[in-house]
Amino acid sequence: MIEVRKITPEMTYSLRHTVLRPHQTIEHSKFDTDHEDNAFHIGAFYQGRLISVASFIADKNPDFPIERQYRLRQMATLEEYRMLGAGRAIVNYAENLIKEQGIDFIWCKARTSVEGYYNKLGFNIHGEVFDYPPIGPHIVMYKKLK
Repeated sequence: MIEVRKITPEMTYSLRHTVLRPHQTIEHSKFDTDHEDNAFHIGAFYQGRLISVASFIADKNPDFPIERQYRLRQMATLEEYRMLGAGRAIVNYAENLIKEQGIDFIWCKARTSVEGYYNKLGFNIHGEVFDYPPIGPHIVMYKKLK
């Protein structure tokens, strides 16, 4: 059984580093936005172990004419736990928190290697693929919440 709840930014750093930035220092997994007033972080736990994290920041993408938006950042799930639905559970949990604030739009910059995963979660592609040095090709994706 997956347990999903809010966590501190500091709880995300090790998993972000391990999954998303293993060839960089852990400092590259920490962001100034992690402690902003409108930021929150969600973790998924399996048998008491933190296996998946994601961060959500109130951040407006100028390409979208919607005043209030949230950005999904740094979603990471340990590889050996990827088929348990932890990522989906995190996104669903966060979407409910965002909708409670009267906001119905989220977006992210997704690695092209996981574009299909985000598509399964209801995200759509916006624009063209771009390089995000030193990580590689990304695409902006968005979702209108119901």
